[in-house]
Amino acid sequence: MFLKMSSNQVRSYCWRVALCICLVYLAAIFEEQGSAATMQTPLMIMLAAGLLLGLAAGFVMHRSDYCVAGMFRDLFLFRSTLLPRTLVLLVGLSLVLFELVRLSGLVAFPFPFFGPPSGVNLVGGLLFGIGMVLAGGCVVGTLYKLGAGRFPSLLALIGLVAGSTLYAFIHPGWAAFSRMLTLPTRAVTLPQLLGLPPWLLTVPVGCLLLGLVFVWFRQGRLRQHGVVEGYLQPWQAALVLALIGVASVLVLGMPMGITTSYSKAGAMLLTGVAPELVAGTPYFQLQPLNYLPPLGGGPLTGGPGPLLDGVALVQFPLIIGIAAGSALSALLLGEWQLHLRLPWRQVLSALLGGLLMGLASRMAPACNIWHLFGGLPILAMQSLLFLAGLLPGAWLGGLLLTRLVMPPAAD
Repeated sequence: MFLKMSSNQVRSYCWRVALCICLVYLAAIFEEQGSAATMQTPLMIMLAAGLLLGLAAGFVMHRSDYCVAGMFRDLFLFRSTLLPRTLVLLVGLSLVLFELVRLSGLVAFPFPFFGPPSGVNLVGGLLFGIGMVLAGGCVVGTLYKLGAGRFPSLLALIGLVAGSTLYAFIHPGWAAFSRMLTLPTRAVTLPQLLGLPPWLLTVPVGCLLLGLVFVWFRQGRLRQHGVVEGYLQPWQAALVLALIGVASVLVLGMPMGITTSYSKAGAMLLTGVAPELVAGTPYFQLQPLNYLPPLGGGPLTGGPGPLLDGVALVQFPLIIGIAAGSALSALLLGEWQLHLRLPWRQVLSALLGGLLMGLASRMAPACNIWHLFGGLPILAMQSLLFLAGLLPGAWLGGLLLTRLVMPPAAD
């Protein structure tokens, strides 16, 4: 029946279902977290801010096709350096802005979820790099492409949830492995490791990167040529995304991150069919999030389990907003269209790439957006190791893509 619908009917049906689900989840999160009257206003602001930040990020990413997976894939496959240069702009600006926020004392640094470095950050980055190239998008890229109606991104999303859920059953062994590879330091950031004030590293590095960007801009090496009407230049998208990142830190107390919610979604789905299994799995009982939001409202706690907790409060609105913002951009441009027919190689690549990303985002832990947009600007050592693994991972992913997924012309 669904396949017999017209394109407009499918579009209308999908939007109605998605809107109903979003409203139910947001209402449930607020009811769960905001039962005390003193907490309601800060939590409502956080919910609204997360949704708006996600909308802005999704809209900008779609208008510029700012795909981090494509950024690293094209760097190795086509030697394209345009998008990597804009990443330098994003990180350089964020280095300075994040340090200003830290000096203001409004937000606690380092952010929640960051910890001492381990070799698993490197391994996780390597696997994530392979997965994001095969999937055709990272965890955020998958969302904004899904919002624009791209069916491969739906397959990648299914793989992401499956991989994030599967990790729960290997977590005890992986956690022990992570402890074995943990570096002999309790420092979270490079300034902490060196015993230096953060500004003594972040500001000079940020200014150096911005100086490079200024040279590239003068040389015209930041501009995409031959673009269509409505296209947003990647360097403009990088500026906006850096500002969105700072706004996220100021309101939510941390940069944009959404990968724990994929485990949470898997736990929710699994609870419907095997509640005893979820209740008896130690990973789903963890509460790694425990912090005081900048806006107040009491401590927020949460984890990958099926509860509508602090993780859901922070991350669900971002997820909804990114997909909705991209969909809005696509609809305004008249580009929203759902294509269901795909070559079998691409179907497998999207599913397996998403599965690998889901696993890697828990092994690392976290994703490229969290580490590149949020961790590098504070010189978090976990993020530096993640990037060191992500680069060869993207190269390997590109190799697999060209050898196994993209068939020869005669095939």
